[in-house]
Amino acid sequence: MVKRDLEPLIRKHLFKNKAIIIYGARQVGKTTLVEQLVRDHQPETLFLNGDDANVREALTNVSSSQLLPIIGNRKIVIIDEAQRITETGLVLKIIHDNFRDVQLIATGSSSFELAGKINEPMTGRKFEFHLHPFSFGEMTTHHGFLTEKGLLENRMIFGYYPDIALHVGQELKLLKTLVSSFLYKDLLNLEQIQKPALLEKILKALAMQVGNEVTYNELAQLLDSDKGTIEKYIDLLEKAYIIFKLNGLSRNVRNEIKKGRKIYFYDNGVRNAILGNFLTLSSRIDTGALWENFLISERQKFLGNKDIEFQRYFWRTTQQQEIDYIEEREGKLHAYEFKWNPKSKSGLSKTFSAAYPGSEFKIISPENIHLFLSEES
Repeated sequence: MVKRDLEPLIRKHLFKNKAIIIYGARQVGKTTLVEQLVRDHQPETLFLNGDDANVREALTNVSSSQLLPIIGNRKIVIIDEAQRITETGLVLKIIHDNFRDVQLIATGSSSFELAGKINEPMTGRKFEFHLHPFSFGEMTTHHGFLTEKGLLENRMIFGYYPDIALHVGQELKLLKTLVSSFLYKDLLNLEQIQKPALLEKILKALAMQVGNEVTYNELAQLLDSDKGTIEKYIDLLEKAYIIFKLNGLSRNVRNEIKKGRKIYFYDNGVRNAILGNFLTLSSRIDTGALWENFLISERQKFLGNKDIEFQRYFWRTTQQQEIDYIEEREGKLHAYEFKWNPKSKSGLSKTFSAAYPGSEFKIISPENIHLFLSEES
């Protein structure tokens, strides 16, 4: 069992008269995490699966009096895949308001569905958490730093989804199944997705542009679509925990890129599966992009799992001066360049250091990855 970094953070919030909402893509381990959270309370726990038609029917148009025999004397109620429940926000509110001694836990793989259904009814009644696939830090804790560092190339190609990370040698088959059967499941059920083929084309275009700036107008022209549709589909992909955006930092320099954005994948394996490219790093031309995607997504997991507040950016000027990744924590900027080859040379732009004095700068390679993914740096 891989111990999840989010578990102790959630435990601190149990039985505080608030519902616990856990978001995360399908297959990242939400159910396993919840089972670990309540392992010492099994007889007192009621587990309801929103994917079960009988559960959905039982929780449709339900009242507190109808919930009483369902909940009984249980002290913990878990609703897994809660976005599948009709008016789930109202159901959660009824349980929270009428069963004051019950710890309510709900999970959802579709933030656009679940958050939209519960935000208003559950205002002030919930703590929210985001579970990612396994992280470098979690796997380091699981079987040691040297072992995990030795698997870096494997992780950059196949990623960290639990089923893939725990079955070395079976990654290709399991990853193809994950992407084809689960990744788009919630998205393709949405009425907003009227062009599934376009969705796949957008994903392929984004996968090819990892590490580069992305403009919706250019994507629209490339894919023979319109900017509004491209923007809507990318927003849904972000809310489905497949991709995330990085905006450009622009404050002090007149020729900084002001409206630029880069788009990364939460998981390298998903990115490579979309392109159908599982070649080893020695046979690839995108190793730098994979390293960049890996480090930025892993850094997000690390800071999120530790509940550390931060803002993130990239930086570029119209003269093509650039920095891969910038973090702002407690008012201070930390700039990073990512180099797969430790011997590659790089330095902080004089333009950047003049505009943002006092900023810190580090180059992150496989030799010092622990400074970036195992500590605050």
